[in-house]
Amino acid sequence: MSRDKLIILGAVVLGLLGFLVYKQSQKDQSIGQPTMAAKELPTISAPDDIDKISLTNGDKGEIILEKVADPGAAAAGDGGSGGVWKLTKPITAAANQQTVKDIIANLKELKADSQINLKLDDEVRKDKQLDAAHGVHVVAWKGGEKKADETFGKSGPAGQLVILASQPDQVWAAKGYSAYLYTKEVKDYRDKDIFKFDDGNASQVTIVNTHGTLSFTKGDKWVGTIDKKPIPGFSEDKVKDLLRHYKALTADDFGDGKSVADTGLDKPEATISIVLKDGAGKYDLLVGKTSTGTNRWAKRPDGDMIYQITNFSSEWVTSDASKFAAASDAGAGSDAGIKVSERPKK
Repeated sequence: MSRDKLIILGAVVLGLLGFLVYKQSQKDQSIGQPTMAAKELPTISAPDDIDKISLTNGDKGEIILEKVADPGAAAAGDGGSGGVWKLTKPITAAANQQTVKDIIANLKELKADSQINLKLDDEVRKDKQLDAAHGVHVVAWKGGEKKADETFGKSGPAGQLVILASQPDQVWAAKGYSAYLYTKEVKDYRDKDIFKFDDGNASQVTIVNTHGTLSFTKGDKWVGTIDKKPIPGFSEDKVKDLLRHYKALTADDFGDGKSVADTGLDKPEATISIVLKDGAGKYDLLVGKTSTGTNRWAKRPDGDMIYQITNFSSEWVTSDASKFAAASDAGAGSDAGIKVSERPKK
């Protein structure tokens, strides 16, 4: 083959290769493949001393968490310098401190792994969930200075897609992102604790409901009565079960904007009082009407916060004495105040 023909053939081959590279580039743009590793990857993490976090999960509204002076610590004389986290939007309420710590720990570990070759038009932003209606927008501050401002989209083989506010037209693959931390409902960022005590220190439990007054007292072991009569088939293990649940009782939701009359807590259907030995503490709860599903409204008499508690939690307080009988005697029902030997034969 002549030299001229070889040159022409080489040009054709080069042209074909160039065309194939161009087509692959177009394909990469459409599906979002990582490009060659960037010379310098951006920082997407935030330091662990941030004091404000904004979370916006698509069109579900903004949630803001802020660190404020701890009034308890201030009262103790150290000025509350450590601070506690508080929910300030969409409502003002105490935050779940561990939940916020988990967010901060995750933000600190975030890393950009590679750049993704995407042409960010409106259609691609929507498809990759990087638009305002679908993306998870996370902003973190320290002393009014932004330390992170990024929007997370879909997750794929390369990692979690993320756009930085400082580079709005570039997409990166992030490693370490835990989506569930940033997409909770508002209630799940709140402090849901109702009771916290050592169940081993409980010495007296009193429940008053439509079935009567149930009283449990601990001596060498637990004993139980219903309207001052022994509970047939009483099992102290049932009282222990109650205490194991109530020692860390939490709300399932909250009754913001509800009144005690709305929730039936002005005339509670049941109450429980748990007393710890040696005057170490007393824990009281009022239980009202059914709220959402089988949940019930509840509140502590020494506070204004209205909670929803689960049916499992409320049944300990609203049930009759058979709830505290051994399994073989649990069907006593309204016969709970009658000795087993005196019940009518069926």
